[in-house]
Amino acid sequence: MRRLLGSVRARATLGATLVVAAALVAAGAAVVLSLRANLTGQAGGEAESAARRVAADLAGRTPFDRLDLEGDNPVQVFDRDGRLRAVSEDLERISGTGHGAVRPESVAASDDDEEEGDEDSLEAGEISEEATFTDGSATVDGETEDYRFAAVQVDVDGLGTLTVYAGAPLSAEQSAVRTALTAMLIGFPLLLAVVAAVTWLVTRRALRPVEDIRREMAAITASEDLARRVPQPDTHDEIARLARTTNETLTALEASVERQRRFVADASHELRSPIASLRTQLEVGAAHPELLDVDGAVADTVRLQQLAADLLLLARLDAGERPGGTRLDLAALVREELSQRTADRVRAEADLEPVEVAGSRGQLTRVLGNLLDNAQRHARSGVSVTVRARGRWAVVEVADDGDGVPEPERERIFERFVRLDDARSRDDGGAGLGLAIARDVAVRHGGALTVRAAPGGGALFELRLPAE
Repeated sequence: MRRLLGSVRARATLGATLVVAAALVAAGAAVVLSLRANLTGQAGGEAESAARRVAADLAGRTPFDRLDLEGDNPVQVFDRDGRLRAVSEDLERISGTGHGAVRPESVAASDDDEEEGDEDSLEAGEISEEATFTDGSATVDGETEDYRFAAVQVDVDGLGTLTVYAGAPLSAEQSAVRTALTAMLIGFPLLLAVVAAVTWLVTRRALRPVEDIRREMAAITASEDLARRVPQPDTHDEIARLARTTNETLTALEASVERQRRFVADASHELRSPIASLRTQLEVGAAHPELLDVDGAVADTVRLQQLAADLLLLARLDAGERPGGTRLDLAALVREELSQRTADRVRAEADLEPVEVAGSRGQLTRVLGNLLDNAQRHARSGVSVTVRARGRWAVVEVADDGDGVPEPERERIFERFVRLDDARSRDDGGAGLGLAIARDVAVRHGGALTVRAAPGGGALFELRLPAE
């Protein structure tokens, strides 16, 4: 049972069936109650009409023994002292009127005379406009039925106030209610079965694309083929949007995996060179100590250390490492970085305006260092650095007077392990990770890093960060 209810289709079918069942029960109860009230009201009207006919005869001074009490309506007539004065023929038993007598009582004439002087609330010959209703039963000519009784009062000269009880059978009401209940007991289960079947079929049809998506995702997981895509229904509903989003996720995942594979391959390739060079120098030094190039070994070790640090930072960025929220003076960071470059081939001129940003000191220092390294590597004679506040942005511009970056390559240079000057020595050019790291850090700090042509020629890199 639990496994069955684990299906969306089964839960939807059960839920729809329960809702319809509750609605049918409520509607059926309302119909039965309304039908019963309507038919009971009709029976009450019939009983009141019969009682008023007898009351009219009494108001017209018709004697008790000449009243027309034949018919299907059991009638009792009582005087003000509660004595039965007239009753329908063949009435054998009655309940619900408060008086179970079915045989008239004989009353002396003197008693009638005494009643002539009584003061009543009704004028002589007047029939009360109000009637009271009760439910009971009566046995007439051997047949017992339920009745709706109406009581009407009438004032008669010489007799005082008389009360007339007349009943109308409730058999029609009971029969109609039984018929309605029977129809509901038969029809409701059939209707619920139809609702359940239709819901089951419609839900299965609606969820079929979901099952296709699940099956294809299972196949993709088993085959590890991220180039496959789930089928997308030719509709505009939520399932179509789910399929579209799933395919977009697969595309992003495929790109991420491909980027990761390329990253691993490039990292392996880049690490191989300094490691091989360092090993060669150490092996030569071990065999011929006089030929050991200590400076070259140190340079290869430093390069290997820098490359490992870059790879580690990229791995942390790819893992979603969030920058800190420390408030930093961007101009002070640039000034500190420039103070450590006094022996560089190309000196940098700085125009710094204090402006604060929030972020990671280590990551932002790495960005500034990478931008300065790149500018000094390609500059002919000079590098300029400016820090400005522009609206809600803190802007750092690093410009050189080199050859610049061709416009078609201005986005490609931010990819990992991309170097436009492939012909140059690796020792001079680096691994091609500096600008990729700089852009990743800028984006994770809520900013951006772009490149364009400098006003005096060369390349101008612009770093934008949200100002505090």
